[in-house]
Amino acid sequence: MESLEGLGKEVAKVWQTGVLGVNLGEIITALVVIFVFLFARRLFYRFVTSSLRAITRKTKTDLDDLILDAIEKPLEFAFVVIGLYFAGQIISLPTTVSDFFDKIVRSLIAFTIFWALFRALTPLSSLFDRGIGLFGSEMMQETMKTFFVKLAKVVVILLGLAAVFQEWGFNVAAVLGSLGLVGMAVALGAQDLIKNMFAGLTIFLDRIFEKGNWIRTNDVDGIVEEIGFRATKVRQFDKALVNIPNSKLASEALINFSRMTNRRIYWTIGLEYRTTHDQLRGIISDSLEFLHESPDFETDPSKTKTFVFVDSFGASSIDVMLYCFTKTTNWGEWLAVKEKLAYKVKEIVERHGASFAFPSTSLYVETLPFGKPELFQVPNPETPRFEAR
Repeated sequence: MESLEGLGKEVAKVWQTGVLGVNLGEIITALVVIFVFLFARRLFYRFVTSSLRAITRKTKTDLDDLILDAIEKPLEFAFVVIGLYFAGQIISLPTTVSDFFDKIVRSLIAFTIFWALFRALTPLSSLFDRGIGLFGSEMMQETMKTFFVKLAKVVVILLGLAAVFQEWGFNVAAVLGSLGLVGMAVALGAQDLIKNMFAGLTIFLDRIFEKGNWIRTNDVDGIVEEIGFRATKVRQFDKALVNIPNSKLASEALINFSRMTNRRIYWTIGLEYRTTHDQLRGIISDSLEFLHESPDFETDPSKTKTFVFVDSFGASSIDVMLYCFTKTTNWGEWLAVKEKLAYKVKEIVERHGASFAFPSTSLYVETLPFGKPELFQVPNPETPRFEAR
């Protein structure tokens, strides 16, 4: 009996001492509390979230559905944080350990809050769509939305880090103040990055180009795929992807073909010099008539200019200038319209009995450089080829 009593005292002592001086009963109770909140997380997901989804589906907007999808994971993680908090309240920890545990819990709370904000920024960006026209075209609207969402996410991350650091005793204000002392050194090292960021802001504000535009510079010719903080991604027509610093795009001459109102055709048509005066007039008149009657060409003088004139007398041809604009700016459609015009011009020229000229050279010789040529003597068949000597 005395042995059993001694064993019981030892078990009680171990139970009271537990781990790091914490009662095992409190530890078990804390673990039970954590598992209860983990189980509550499943119940919340199954019942509460399902009910909220049923409510949001009945609304006219999709914004609440998108926000609920975005914050679902942070809400689930919040149950883990709440479980840890109540578990910490149950366990009688030493002061040092308790302070450390409290810092961990507060850091997790800050992390959960800013994680939810970070994920909610993407669905909240749909509010930009309600202001279509404020930033120009829909494509520019999408570009601006992407830019501001990225900027807001960076700000949320920085604020979240500041909140966590502050919980661990870092003086955030002092750290930010000290950054000013090294700011010049950092600026010198990152001056290209800062320059590109300001150039990107200039591209947005001045609307130089936007996502999906066809641009051309001295270095690149292709479609804009993405406008970032530092560089712009352009997909060339050979499908190669080029990253160009924003500062380079903002400072050099750039052609934005997507902003064309019409697309130009500018030809020089060479006719033979034997083309008569009447033939020239007929060719020019019929060509102008076709351009004005065809729905493919923009001939409104307030918008574009259309010219068909005898332009010059070339080395081998009478040159007729054809200058007009198509209504379409699409490259493939423009090629089809240009081909149709080429067939029509050829038909008009042939119908008037004229011909197209081609480069030729005439050589006039007054004297031959090798003297008088010898006359060719026709041989006499009766004359023997060989004579006896």
